[in-house]
Order: sequence, then C-alpha cells, then structure tokens
Amino acid sequence: MKTHPNELFLYYNCESDTHKKTRALAHSIANHVNETTFKNEAISKTMWADLLSMLNLKPKDLLDKSDTKYQAELAGHNFNEEDWLNILINNPCMIKAPIAVMQNKAILCLSPQDIFKLVREKNTEFAENG
Repeated sequence: MKTHPNELFLYYNCESDTHKKTRALAHSIANHVNETTFKNEAISKTMWADLLSMLNLKPKDLLDKSDTKYQAELAGHNFNEEDWLNILINNPCMIKAPIAVMQNKAILCLSPQDIFKLVREKNTEFAENG
C-alpha cells in the first residue's frame, strides 16, 4: 500500500470511549488520518490479512475474550484460522482495541497512548538512518 509518509490509518470502534481517545491522539500526531470504523465500514478479508500480518497476530488475538458474545458463542471452540478470520469480519464490534497503521507499521492500541509508538518508531528509524 503506497501512502504519504505522514498518513495514518486508524481502524476503530466509534462507540467505544477508549477507541475515541485513541482517535483524538491520532489526530494529534498526524496531519492526514484516514479513519475506518468497525461498525460502519466493512473491512475485506484481504485487508484483514494484511493488517494481521503487519501486527504479527492471529484473528483470535484481536477479539475481546471478556465480551459477552465471545463468551456465549465462541469460548471453548476450536476454530481454524479461516473460521477465526470470518468471525473477525462478521463481528468487528468484538475487536478489543483500535489498530493504527503508519508507513506499513501497525500497532494494536491496547491503550490510547500506544498510538505514540508509531511516532517513536519512526523517530528511532530516522535517528538510526540519519
């Protein structure tokens, strides 16, 4: 994916206060923020695969295991990776944290301040290469 060097992509739940705080911080560190809300916009299987690869995580790792729907319908089942990916696609409201992507680096923002890791990594790279 070719993007502007200062462009940040944010995937988040627009109904979560914690996700909204992450969104606000994203706007404080990047002039160009492309927002995708889990509730209002479908994310393709290919895009999820790319995000998971950048995060070095499996679909199950993104889900909030304390969510009541997860506990009622998914806990204790042995699904394969394809099944977990489909569960993720069809239940984005169960994603536990926003995902921020900048310059082909992704971070699962378990706390709103995690978004700053993208900037720190960028500055560290600049210092090492500069």
